[in-house]
Amino acid sequence: MITLADVVAAEARIRDHVHRTPVVTCRSLDAAAGVEVFLKVEGFQKGGSFKVRGATNAALQLTSEERDRGILAYSSGNHAQGVALAARTVGTTAIIVMPDDAPAPKRAAVIAYGAEIRSYDRRTGNREEIAAALARETGRAVIPPFNDPRVIAGQGTVALELTGQTLPLEGLLVPLGGGGLLSGCATVAAERWPACRVFGVEPEAADDGRRSLEAGRIVRIEEPETIADGLRPRSLGDLTFEIIRKKTAGVLTVAEEAIAAAVLFLMQRTKLVVEPSAAVGVAALLSGAAPFTKGQRIGVVLSGGNIDPAVIPELVRMAGA
Repeated sequence: MITLADVVAAEARIRDHVHRTPVVTCRSLDAAAGVEVFLKVEGFQKGGSFKVRGATNAALQLTSEERDRGILAYSSGNHAQGVALAARTVGTTAIIVMPDDAPAPKRAAVIAYGAEIRSYDRRTGNREEIAAALARETGRAVIPPFNDPRVIAGQGTVALELTGQTLPLEGLLVPLGGGGLLSGCATVAAERWPACRVFGVEPEAADDGRRSLEAGRIVRIEEPETIADGLRPRSLGDLTFEIIRKKTAGVLTVAEEAIAAAVLFLMQRTKLVVEPSAAVGVAALLSGAAPFTKGQRIGVVLSGGNIDPAVIPELVRMAGA
Protein backbone atom coordinates (compact mmCIF):
# COMPACT_ATOMS: atom_id res chain seq x y z
CA MET A 1 0.00 0.00 0.00
CA ILE A 2 1.25 3.47 -0.82
CA THR A 3 0.37 6.30 1.55
CA LEU A 4 -0.54 9.96 1.23
CA ALA A 5 3.05 10.72 2.27
CA ASP A 6 4.27 8.82 -0.82
CA VAL A 7 2.08 10.95 -3.06
CA VAL A 8 3.20 14.16 -1.36
CA ALA A 9 6.83 13.10 -1.87
CA ALA A 10 6.10 12.32 -5.52
CA GLU A 11 4.58 15.77 -6.03
CA ALA A 12 7.69 17.43 -4.62
CA ARG A 13 9.88 15.23 -6.81
CA ILE A 14 8.10 15.86 -10.12
CA ARG A 15 6.68 19.38 -9.77
CA ASP A 16 9.45 20.99 -11.82
CA HIS A 17 8.94 18.49 -14.65
CA VAL A 18 5.15 18.37 -15.11
CA HIS A 19 2.28 20.84 -15.43
CA ARG A 20 -0.26 21.67 -12.73
CA THR A 21 -3.40 21.05 -14.76
CA PRO A 22 -6.57 23.16 -14.53
CA VAL A 23 -10.02 22.38 -13.19
CA VAL A 24 -12.87 23.35 -15.51
CA THR A 25 -16.61 23.68 -14.89
CA CYS A 26 -19.52 23.71 -17.34
CA ARG A 27 -23.09 24.76 -16.59
CA SER A 28 -24.44 22.64 -19.44
CA LEU A 29 -22.77 19.57 -17.98
CA ASP A 30 -24.08 20.36 -14.50
CA ALA A 31 -27.62 20.67 -15.87
CA ALA A 32 -27.38 17.46 -17.89
CA ALA A 33 -25.85 15.46 -15.03
CA GLY A 34 -27.86 16.97 -12.18
CA VAL A 35 -24.73 17.51 -10.08
CA GLU A 36 -22.03 20.16 -9.81
CA VAL A 37 -19.09 18.85 -11.84
CA PHE A 38 -15.41 19.73 -11.56
CA LEU A 39 -13.30 18.48 -14.46
CA LYS A 40 -9.59 17.86 -13.82
CA VAL A 41 -8.16 18.26 -17.33
CA GLU A 42 -5.08 16.07 -17.79
CA GLY A 43 -5.17 16.62 -21.54
CA PHE A 44 -3.23 19.81 -20.79
CA GLN A 45 -0.46 17.77 -19.17
CA LYS A 46 2.90 17.20 -20.88
CA GLY A 47 2.45 14.35 -23.31
CA GLY A 48 -1.29 14.96 -23.31
CA SER A 49 -2.16 12.73 -20.34
CA PHE A 50 -1.58 12.02 -16.65
CA LYS A 51 0.87 9.25 -17.47
CA VAL A 52 3.95 11.47 -17.42
CA ARG A 53 3.42 11.96 -13.67
CA GLY A 54 3.98 8.33 -12.69
CA ALA A 55 6.63 7.73 -15.31
CA THR A 56 8.63 10.75 -14.17
CA ASN A 57 8.33 9.82 -10.50
CA ALA A 58 9.67 6.36 -11.29
CA ALA A 59 12.45 7.58 -13.59
CA LEU A 60 13.72 10.11 -11.04
CA GLN A 61 14.19 7.28 -8.55
CA LEU A 62 16.37 5.13 -10.84
CA THR A 63 20.01 4.67 -9.88
CA SER A 64 22.71 6.18 -12.06
CA GLU A 65 23.55 2.69 -13.31
CA GLU A 66 19.93 2.07 -14.32
CA ARG A 67 19.78 5.39 -16.13
CA ASP A 68 22.95 4.52 -18.01
CA ARG A 69 21.35 1.29 -19.26
CA GLY A 70 18.10 3.02 -20.26
CA ILE A 71 14.39 2.52 -19.67
CA LEU A 72 11.92 -0.01 -21.06
CA ALA A 73 8.11 0.16 -20.99
CA TYR A 74 5.03 -1.36 -22.58
CA SER A 75 1.97 0.66 -23.47
CA SER A 76 -0.81 1.31 -25.97
CA GLY A 77 0.14 4.96 -26.10
CA ASN A 78 -0.14 7.36 -23.17
CA HIS A 79 2.27 5.59 -20.82
CA ALA A 80 4.59 5.25 -23.80
CA GLN A 81 4.61 9.01 -24.25
CA GLY A 82 5.02 9.56 -20.52
CA VAL A 83 8.03 7.25 -20.36
CA ALA A 84 9.59 8.80 -23.46
CA LEU A 85 9.32 12.23 -21.83
CA ALA A 86 10.58 10.90 -18.49
CA ALA A 87 13.61 9.39 -20.22
CA ARG A 88 14.46 12.80 -21.64
CA THR A 89 14.03 14.36 -18.20
CA VAL A 90 16.63 12.06 -16.62
CA GLY A 91 18.93 12.03 -19.65
CA THR A 92 18.51 8.46 -20.84
CA THR A 93 16.89 6.51 -23.68
CA ALA A 94 13.68 4.49 -23.84
CA ILE A 95 12.35 1.50 -25.74
CA ILE A 96 8.58 1.09 -25.78
CA VAL A 97 6.71 -2.12 -26.61
CA MET A 98 3.53 -0.94 -28.36
CA PRO A 99 0.71 -2.79 -30.15
CA ASP A 100 0.84 -2.37 -33.91
CA ASP A 101 -2.71 -0.98 -33.91
CA ALA A 102 -2.02 1.75 -31.35
CA PRO A 103 -3.43 5.13 -32.46
CA ALA A 104 -1.15 6.67 -35.06
CA PRO A 105 -0.84 10.04 -33.26
CA LYS A 106 0.35 8.30 -30.11
CA ARG A 107 2.96 6.29 -31.99
CA ALA A 108 4.13 9.44 -33.78
CA ALA A 109 4.43 11.32 -30.49
CA VAL A 110 6.52 8.55 -28.90
CA ILE A 111 8.96 8.72 -31.78
CA ALA A 112 9.00 12.53 -31.68
CA TYR A 113 9.90 12.40 -27.99
CA GLY A 114 12.93 10.30 -28.89
CA ALA A 115 11.92 6.76 -27.88
CA GLU A 116 12.27 3.60 -29.95
CA ILE A 117 9.16 1.48 -30.61
CA ARG A 118 9.06 -2.32 -30.73
CA SER A 119 5.71 -3.37 -32.22
CA TYR A 120 3.66 -6.49 -31.49
CA ASP A 121 0.20 -7.90 -32.27
CA ARG A 122 -1.88 -7.41 -29.12
CA ARG A 123 -4.21 -10.28 -30.12
CA THR A 124 -1.45 -12.86 -30.27
CA GLY A 125 1.44 -11.36 -28.31
CA ASN A 126 1.93 -10.76 -24.60
CA ARG A 127 3.44 -7.36 -23.96
CA GLU A 128 4.69 -8.19 -20.48
CA GLU A 129 6.55 -11.25 -21.78
CA ILE A 130 8.00 -9.30 -24.69
CA ALA A 131 9.17 -6.54 -22.35
CA ALA A 132 10.66 -9.05 -19.89
CA ALA A 133 12.65 -10.68 -22.67
CA LEU A 134 13.92 -7.29 -23.86
CA ALA A 135 14.86 -6.34 -20.31
CA ARG A 136 16.95 -9.49 -19.97
CA GLU A 137 18.55 -8.82 -23.34
CA THR A 138 19.32 -5.13 -22.84
CA GLY A 139 19.56 -4.70 -19.06
CA ARG A 140 17.10 -1.81 -19.20
CA ALA A 141 14.96 -0.83 -16.21
CA VAL A 142 11.27 -1.52 -16.73
CA ILE A 143 8.74 1.14 -15.74
CA PRO A 144 5.36 -0.64 -15.71
CA PRO A 145 2.21 1.26 -16.74
CA PHE A 146 0.38 0.84 -13.44
CA ASN A 147 1.43 -1.93 -11.05
CA ASP A 148 4.34 -0.11 -9.42
CA PRO A 149 4.30 1.96 -6.20
CA ARG A 150 6.38 4.74 -7.77
CA VAL A 151 3.97 4.99 -10.69
CA ILE A 152 0.88 4.85 -8.46
CA ALA A 153 2.25 7.61 -6.21
CA GLY A 154 2.98 9.79 -9.23
CA GLN A 155 -0.53 9.32 -10.62
CA GLY A 156 -1.95 10.21 -7.22
CA THR A 157 -0.64 13.75 -7.68
CA VAL A 158 -3.67 14.32 -9.93
CA ALA A 159 -5.98 14.09 -6.90
CA LEU A 160 -3.47 15.86 -4.65
CA GLU A 161 -3.61 18.88 -6.94
CA LEU A 162 -7.40 18.63 -7.12
CA THR A 163 -7.73 18.85 -3.34
CA GLY A 164 -6.03 22.24 -3.50
CA GLN A 165 -8.16 23.49 -6.38
CA THR A 166 -11.70 22.87 -5.08
CA LEU A 167 -13.64 22.64 -1.87
CA PRO A 168 -14.12 19.06 -0.61
CA LEU A 169 -16.03 16.94 -3.10
CA GLU A 170 -18.66 14.31 -2.38
CA GLY A 171 -17.68 12.06 -5.27
CA LEU A 172 -14.80 11.44 -7.65
CA LEU A 173 -14.91 9.52 -10.93
CA VAL A 174 -11.63 8.16 -12.28
CA PRO A 175 -11.00 6.16 -15.49
CA LEU A 176 -9.96 2.58 -14.74
CA GLY A 177 -7.60 0.59 -16.91
CA GLY A 178 -4.84 -1.10 -14.95
CA GLY A 179 -5.71 0.91 -11.85
CA GLY A 180 -2.67 3.11 -11.27
CA LEU A 181 -4.54 6.40 -11.57
CA LEU A 182 -7.52 5.18 -9.55
CA SER A 183 -5.28 3.72 -6.83
CA GLY A 184 -3.28 6.92 -6.46
CA CYS A 185 -6.35 9.17 -6.45
CA ALA A 186 -8.22 6.96 -3.98
CA THR A 187 -5.25 7.00 -1.63
CA VAL A 188 -5.28 10.79 -1.57
CA ALA A 189 -9.05 11.12 -1.26
CA ALA A 190 -9.20 8.66 1.63
CA GLU A 191 -7.01 10.98 3.69
CA ARG A 192 -7.86 14.45 2.41
CA TRP A 193 -11.60 13.94 1.70
CA PRO A 194 -12.73 10.91 3.75
CA ALA A 195 -16.42 11.57 2.96
CA CYS A 196 -15.76 11.51 -0.79
CA ARG A 197 -16.92 8.38 -2.61
CA VAL A 198 -14.37 7.41 -5.26
CA PHE A 199 -15.45 5.23 -8.18
CA GLY A 200 -13.45 3.74 -11.00
CA VAL A 201 -15.15 3.84 -14.40
CA GLU A 202 -14.42 1.37 -17.20
CA PRO A 203 -16.05 0.33 -20.48
CA GLU A 204 -18.61 -2.48 -20.33
CA ALA A 205 -16.44 -4.26 -22.89
CA ALA A 206 -13.40 -4.11 -20.57
CA ASP A 207 -14.99 -4.72 -17.18
CA ASP A 208 -12.25 -6.74 -15.49
CA GLY A 209 -12.19 -4.27 -12.59
CA ARG A 210 -15.87 -4.70 -11.83
CA ARG A 211 -15.59 -8.48 -12.13
CA SER A 212 -12.54 -8.53 -9.87
CA LEU A 213 -14.25 -6.61 -7.07
CA GLU A 214 -17.32 -8.84 -7.33
CA ALA A 215 -15.20 -12.01 -7.23
CA GLY A 216 -12.87 -10.79 -4.49
CA ARG A 217 -9.86 -11.71 -6.62
CA ILE A 218 -8.15 -10.52 -9.79
CA VAL A 219 -10.13 -11.59 -12.86
CA ARG A 220 -8.33 -11.60 -16.20
CA ILE A 221 -10.42 -11.11 -19.34
CA GLU A 222 -9.82 -11.71 -23.03
CA GLU A 223 -8.40 -8.86 -25.11
CA PRO A 224 -11.24 -6.30 -25.00
CA GLU A 225 -12.53 -4.43 -28.02
CA THR A 226 -13.37 -0.87 -27.01
CA ILE A 227 -12.97 2.63 -28.38
CA ALA A 228 -11.30 3.48 -25.06
CA ASP A 229 -7.89 2.23 -26.19
CA GLY A 230 -6.20 3.36 -22.99
CA LEU A 231 -8.43 1.15 -20.83
CA ARG A 232 -7.61 -2.20 -22.43
CA PRO A 233 -5.43 -3.96 -19.82
CA ARG A 234 -6.76 -7.47 -19.35
CA SER A 235 -6.53 -7.30 -15.56
CA LEU A 236 -5.65 -5.15 -12.60
CA GLY A 237 -2.27 -5.57 -10.92
CA ASP A 238 -1.93 -7.11 -7.49
CA LEU A 239 -0.97 -3.74 -5.99
CA THR A 240 -3.74 -1.78 -7.68
CA PHE A 241 -6.38 -4.41 -6.93
CA GLU A 242 -5.71 -4.26 -3.19
CA ILE A 243 -5.83 -0.47 -3.07
CA ILE A 244 -8.99 -0.30 -5.18
CA ARG A 245 -10.64 -3.01 -3.09
CA LYS A 246 -9.93 -1.17 0.15
CA LYS A 247 -10.17 2.50 -0.78
CA THR A 248 -12.88 2.92 -3.41
CA ALA A 249 -16.67 2.78 -3.37
CA GLY A 250 -16.70 0.48 -6.40
CA VAL A 251 -16.40 0.31 -10.17
CA LEU A 252 -18.96 1.60 -12.67
CA THR A 253 -19.23 0.52 -16.30
CA VAL A 254 -20.40 2.46 -19.35
CA ALA A 255 -21.45 1.44 -22.85
CA GLU A 256 -19.44 2.30 -25.95
CA GLU A 257 -22.23 4.59 -27.17
CA ALA A 258 -22.18 6.49 -23.88
CA ILE A 259 -18.42 6.99 -24.16
CA ALA A 260 -18.75 8.32 -27.70
CA ALA A 261 -21.55 10.68 -26.67
CA ALA A 262 -19.45 11.98 -23.76
CA VAL A 263 -16.48 12.77 -26.01
CA LEU A 264 -18.74 14.76 -28.33
CA PHE A 265 -20.55 16.49 -25.46
CA LEU A 266 -17.25 17.68 -24.01
CA MET A 267 -16.05 18.83 -27.40
CA GLN A 268 -19.23 20.75 -28.16
CA ARG A 269 -20.11 22.19 -24.74
CA THR A 270 -16.79 22.66 -22.96
CA LYS A 271 -14.54 22.96 -26.04
CA LEU A 272 -12.27 20.32 -24.49
CA VAL A 273 -10.71 17.65 -26.68
CA VAL A 274 -10.57 14.36 -24.77
CA GLU A 275 -9.84 10.82 -25.85
CA PRO A 276 -12.49 8.14 -25.29
CA SER A 277 -10.62 6.65 -22.33
CA ALA A 278 -10.75 10.02 -20.58
CA ALA A 279 -14.47 10.52 -21.15
CA VAL A 280 -15.76 7.51 -19.20
CA GLY A 281 -16.43 9.52 -16.03
CA VAL A 282 -18.58 12.02 -17.91
CA ALA A 283 -20.23 9.09 -19.69
CA ALA A 284 -21.18 7.67 -16.29
CA LEU A 285 -22.75 10.98 -15.27
CA LEU A 286 -24.66 11.55 -18.50
CA SER A 287 -25.90 7.94 -18.78
CA GLY A 288 -27.10 7.72 -15.20
CA ALA A 289 -24.57 5.07 -14.22
CA ALA A 290 -23.09 7.22 -11.43
CA PRO A 291 -24.98 6.85 -8.12
CA PHE A 292 -24.93 10.46 -6.99
CA THR A 293 -27.82 12.61 -5.81
CA LYS A 294 -28.92 15.93 -7.25
CA GLY A 295 -26.70 18.88 -6.41
CA GLN A 296 -23.70 16.96 -5.10
CA ARG A 297 -20.20 18.20 -5.89
CA ILE A 298 -18.47 15.64 -8.11
CA GLY A 299 -14.95 15.58 -9.49
CA VAL A 300 -14.15 13.87 -12.78
CA VAL A 301 -10.64 13.12 -13.98
CA LEU A 302 -10.34 13.67 -17.72
CA SER A 303 -7.23 11.56 -18.01
CA GLY A 304 -5.97 12.58 -21.45
CA GLY A 305 -6.57 14.39 -24.71
CA ASN A 306 -4.68 12.23 -27.20
CA ILE A 307 -7.56 11.44 -29.53
CA ASP A 308 -6.96 10.23 -33.06
CA PRO A 309 -8.93 12.63 -35.30
CA ALA A 310 -9.64 9.71 -37.61
CA VAL A 311 -11.99 8.14 -35.03
CA ILE A 312 -14.25 11.18 -34.67
CA PRO A 313 -16.61 10.18 -37.52
CA GLU A 314 -17.00 6.75 -35.85
CA LEU A 315 -17.79 8.44 -32.54
CA VAL A 316 -20.45 10.54 -34.25
CA ARG A 317 -21.96 7.41 -35.77
CA MET A 318 -21.90 5.51 -32.48
CA ALA A 319 -23.47 8.38 -30.56
CA GLY A 320 -26.17 8.85 -33.16
CA ALA A 321 -25.24 12.52 -33.35
